[in-house]
Amino acid sequence: MFPDVRVCVAFSGGVDSTALLAALARIGGSPCKLRALHVHHGLHQEADACSAHCRKAAHRLGVPLRVLKVQVARSRGASLEAQARDARYAALAGALRPREILATAHHADDQLETVFLQLLRGAGVAGLAAMPEWARFGPGFLVRPLLRRSHVELEGWVRRAGLAWVDDPMNLEEHLDRNFLRAQVLPRVRSRWPSAAASVARSARHAAQAQRILQALGREDAKRAADGAALSVQALRLLDPARRANALRVWIADGGWPLPDARRLEELAGPVLDARADANPMLSWGGVRAQRHADRLAIERLAAPAAADTEVSWVWRPRARQRLPGVRGELALDPDARGPIDLDRLPKELVVRSRRGGERLRPRSGGPTRSLKSLLQESQVPVGERARLPLVFAGERLVAVGDLWSDASVHAGADSARRARIRWRRN
Repeated sequence: MFPDVRVCVAFSGGVDSTALLAALARIGGSPCKLRALHVHHGLHQEADACSAHCRKAAHRLGVPLRVLKVQVARSRGASLEAQARDARYAALAGALRPREILATAHHADDQLETVFLQLLRGAGVAGLAAMPEWARFGPGFLVRPLLRRSHVELEGWVRRAGLAWVDDPMNLEEHLDRNFLRAQVLPRVRSRWPSAAASVARSARHAAQAQRILQALGREDAKRAADGAALSVQALRLLDPARRANALRVWIADGGWPLPDARRLEELAGPVLDARADANPMLSWGGVRAQRHADRLAIERLAAPAAADTEVSWVWRPRARQRLPGVRGELALDPDARGPIDLDRLPKELVVRSRRGGERLRPRSGGPTRSLKSLLQESQVPVGERARLPLVFAGERLVAVGDLWSDASVHAGADSARRARIRWRRN
């Protein structure tokens, strides 16, 4: 232990976390500042009693404890185990203090279960690395000091110390994958291979080492392909498919974006990058979008859905600025002696709305009418930007596209007395 180290134990009240909390509490003369957090899921009838036990146990050990009550969001397509885990870790991360260490009581048998589950899910190297002994977590760190100890060792220590614990009744529900594996599969594995937990834990450490090498290689590849915050498609294409996917995975993770599943990552590394330069393909997952724009690949967060009333009336003569719904910002008609728009050619009331398809305008006097789609493609306007463009109409006639183009019908001439320029101030 080091001076001023703050450690927080994730305390469920079970035998393993009881061993961890008691062991840390009994380190004599330690300068460690120790406390405990208990997550109350409310998923079974004994949840209140379990929380009460944890309060008493922590009090006997002289450790302050805080109970975190969470609600597990039930969503289709996700297991109850995964949803409870996500809620638990979110609560723990939110309660952790800056640079504080969160210690969990995961042990070698938990690691064995995790590797088996990852294998059955078809996980890659990162998944087979299973649970690391330490990692950054929220504003602090997460450590698992018992990963090389077995459950049998921990239970024996707790019994010899005369400590009480509670058993989570959910551990008996074998319809949950981990519980089925623990009760029905792994006992037979251990009877044949008694050292299975230690051997698999060693394999997980090898996988973790390989994952660190892959991350380092991916960062170097992404760095060479960097084009500002985006990546150069041409540089990515020089990599073989597996290395390209690895670079994309690391780039996405390092950017703090959610990782796509294997199918989407394969599509991103293949068809999206191999498409024609003018195709501007995109791929969405987890609230974000990867956008191919000519030779650049960028990621952006998906905007919140626009309000249903995306059509806005803009009476501009008394009100030269118009707030737009959703996240699209503001339009302004700014007086400008060199502005392209003749204010006397604009009707008093304009209408602003989003694209619906088929819009056309004449961007040059004497020139042909052009489809907005072709203008956007020729000008290489990012697809994400196209969806947010505010279109300004005079009746049914499109007179301006954000601050990009205006229609020849409202263009200023040499004799125009009042000229202006449309400005789009984006959020």
